[in-house]
Amino acid sequence: MGNRSRTEIVAMILNAVNGGETKTKIMYFAFLSYNQVKEYLSILIKNNLIEYLEGTNKFRTTEKGLNYLKMHTEIGELLQTTTLK
Repeated sequence: MGNRSRTEIVAMILNAVNGGETKTKIMYFAFLSYNQVKEYLSILIKNNLIEYLEGTNKFRTTEKGLNYLKMHTEIGELLQTTTLK
C-alpha cells in the first residue's frame, strides 16, 4: 500500500464505521496504528463526522460524515474520468 492522503484515510474510517464499529476493527479496516486511529477519531468527532455510541464502545458515521463520503466518491469518479480521456 502506497502513501495515502488524509482524505483517503478519513474516507476509509467513515466507511468502516458506517454501521458502527470498534477502534480495533477500524484499525484493521483502515490499516492504521492505535495512535493514528485515536488521533483521527478525535478529529472526526470534533468535526461531527462520526459519533461515539455510549455503552457499545462503537463509533458511527453521522449524516455529515455520509455527505463527506458521497462527495469524496464523486470527486474520485470525476478525476478518474478526466484522467482516462
